[in-house]
Order: sequence, then C-alpha cells, then structure tokens
Amino acid sequence: MNQNALDAFLEMMSAERGAAANTLAAYRRDLEDLYSHLASSRQDYLSARPTDIETWLLDLHARGLAASTAARRLSAARRFYRFCHSEGWIADNPVRHIKAPKAAKPLPKILSEKEVDQLLTAAAQEPGPAGIRILALLEILYASGLRVSELLALPDHTGKRAETMILVRGKGNRERLVPLTQAALNAIHDWRTVRADFLPKGSNRSLAARYLFPSRARSGHLSRERFFAMLKSLAATAGLDPARVSPHVLRHAFASHLLANGADLRAVQTLLGHADISTTQVYTHVLDERLKRLVETAHPLSKQK
Repeated sequence: MNQNALDAFLEMMSAERGAAANTLAAYRRDLEDLYSHLASSRQDYLSARPTDIETWLLDLHARGLAASTAARRLSAARRFYRFCHSEGWIADNPVRHIKAPKAAKPLPKILSEKEVDQLLTAAAQEPGPAGIRILALLEILYASGLRVSELLALPDHTGKRAETMILVRGKGNRERLVPLTQAALNAIHDWRTVRADFLPKGSNRSLAARYLFPSRARSGHLSRERFFAMLKSLAATAGLDPARVSPHVLRHAFASHLLANGADLRAVQTLLGHADISTTQVYTHVLDERLKRLVETAHPLSKQK
C-alpha cells in the first residue's frame, strides 16, 4: 500500500480535481521529500506520527528553505493525508493539528508601464520571424495576464476570428473568457504569416499544429524554458535588468496596471483566473496608492485644495 499511496493520490488529483501536470509534479516532489525524511527514521507515509511531521518541518528550516516553501510542502502533505484517511488507509491524520510556518507575503514584483513599453518596443524591433513571434507572445501576455502555461498552450484557432475574447482553460480545468486588445489581435495576425516556419518536420508535426506557438518540444508547443530565455534576452536589449523580467512579472504588471487605472478588484480576479479574492488582494498596494492620491487631490481639507 505504501508504494502505491502517492501514485493513487496523484491519480485522484488529476482525474477528480483536474490538476495540471506542473501541479502534479510539484506535489510529487514535496511528498517524496517527506518520504525521504520518514525513511531516515524507518517510518513511511502510513506510519507517520505528528512528531515525524514536526521534525520534517524543522529539517526543512535547517536546510535553509523559506517559510513559504515549508508551508507549501505542509499543505501538500495535509491534502495527501486527508486522501489517505478518506481511503481508510490510516486511522488518524498526522498533519491535522500541525500549524504551517508563517511567512510574510512579499509584494509582487512588477514593471512600470514605461518599462513594459520598452519591452514591447524592443520586441517590435527584433528582426525576422522570431521577432514577430516574441512580439505576439508579449502582446498577448500583457493584454490578458495569462499564466505562462496558459499562454504557451493556446490552441491554433486563437484570434483567428473577429472575436475579441478568447476562452482559456486554467487551473483546476476552470474556463474563463479573457479579452484581447487590438494590438494583441494584430500581433497574432502578423504571427500567422510566419507561423508555418516554426512547425517541426516529422511525427511531431501534427501535435505541434494544434498550438498557436508550435515547437519541436515534446509538448508540441514552445517550452517555458525557451520562452524564459527569449524574454531575458529581450529585457537586456530593452535596457532592463533581465533578473526583473519574467512571464509572471508581466502577469503582475497586467493586474497592477489595471487596478492603477481604475479597474475593479473583482474584475481583475476574474481575468486572472483566481479562485479566491484573497489571492488577488496582494495587488491592493496599488489601490492604496490610488486612494492616497485621490484623497490628496479631491478631499476638501487636502493641502492641495
């Protein structure tokens, strides 16, 4: 049973919860780390006690892992043991009363509107089909706030018709409609004129043809690693620190810039595909600045009046 417990859990998360491949891989890494710790004291998943979980957390701290990482791993263990208990494999859940390490939530790293313009300008100046591709990727990403996995897995028909909304399948297999700007639609149109150059030859061609951004990669579409490298190189060309630029930073910029220009927090939550509003509230530091400026300029007792 111990050898199969993890595989059964991951199969359930995939089949019943619609967990993405990256999510399943993260669960496996976290829970295999727990198993290694348990094995060092001749314990296993199904014989673990609360004290074993506590010493695991202490070990994570001793290894220098951040509190946020330890909390994520404990969350994986909590969900795993709930599953084991529901299957009747254990009588008591050893994680039930364990509290997660508290970590301060850092503000998301973002780029200013001017810096995003620098990136887009640099992309527009990149030569050849590769330049058309990176511009299309950036225009879509900044117009929609998609996760990088959602962006790269966009189907071939994206933006083909006149509709300005695209259907995105996100975490937990949840679907949402996301609008695209005219600039993004124009960039997609230009990309289609050279897209065939990136279709691989051989057996992978039919798979790659399904995606807007095809590739020779096993997935059939442009890989995360390749896109990261492209973005870092473009940041350097645009005169920005490559360490500050990533697909997720542009997703943060999308949300923060919307809020700074008057968007409603609930609307941003929907666009980002967040299941819980609390996840979106990390961007409220932008709202705080906007409200501060509003009081300074509009309040009758403001010194500026």
